[in-house]
Amino acid sequence: MAALLPLAQAAADASSPGAGEAHVLLSRTLQLTASFLHKYGSATATQAAVVADRALAAAERSGDPVAIGAAARRVAKSLTRQAHPDAARAFAVCTAHRLAPDLERRGPVGLSTLGMLYLNAALAASGGGRSPTSVCQAAEHVAEAGEAAARLGSDMNADYTSFGPTNVGLHEVDVTVRFEDGWDALRAAETLSAEAVDGLSRERRARHLVTMARAQLPTRRKADAAVSLVKAAHLAPEEIVGRAASVALVGDVLGATARPDQGLRDLARRGGLPA
Repeated sequence: MAALLPLAQAAADASSPGAGEAHVLLSRTLQLTASFLHKYGSATATQAAVVADRALAAAERSGDPVAIGAAARRVAKSLTRQAHPDAARAFAVCTAHRLAPDLERRGPVGLSTLGMLYLNAALAASGGGRSPTSVCQAAEHVAEAGEAAARLGSDMNADYTSFGPTNVGLHEVDVTVRFEDGWDALRAAETLSAEAVDGLSRERRARHLVTMARAQLPTRRKADAAVSLVKAAHLAPEEIVGRAASVALVGDVLGATARPDQGLRDLARRGGLPA
């Protein structure tokens, strides 16, 4: 990534005013960098925010609504990570409304970009704690994403978003967990097709398993939470040992389990925890 960024920046700097491709390339490279930095949580939140802003600026210069929408998602995520969930939600929603006419004309990739903006808004709404207003806002944005998914018609991976009806369902579970309602989250998860979930990327499935563990632990399903975490680590180790929040969750499950099995203890050690 460190080698790609200067090359992408040089290509954008050397491009003619009407050449949007170079600015899209720069934006995409910066988006990948921001996503990588987001994995490390608060330790790199400021750096991720700066890179996300640069990605959006490059996308705006390109004039490509898909690139703009994708970059805007990183900006919204950065705002949420920096404890500004209301600003994140407003930014994601305003961007979705501004880009909707253009995105809806772009077919699957446009609808996927639009739907993911609404899902980002839902996550942001859940980032400031539970209240009647935030719950309603999150539900509204999940429903808006669901409308885009219904128009799409099936699960797709346009622009590497994994967007579709199943991903909307996964976000509904995630949002419910963030509102600290484990029982409702588990009920929402039961409505998902196991076959459809298995068709998603290993990383996306791993993130869902971590979400499930967060729902299972407070609902006294500690053994299930341990299984979910071990499965997640098998699918995508970086989603566990590479994320401080996931390692902390492993520690919580380990501490709540009277007789943790070898798989959970091994996972804890990989994350640097005493086991």
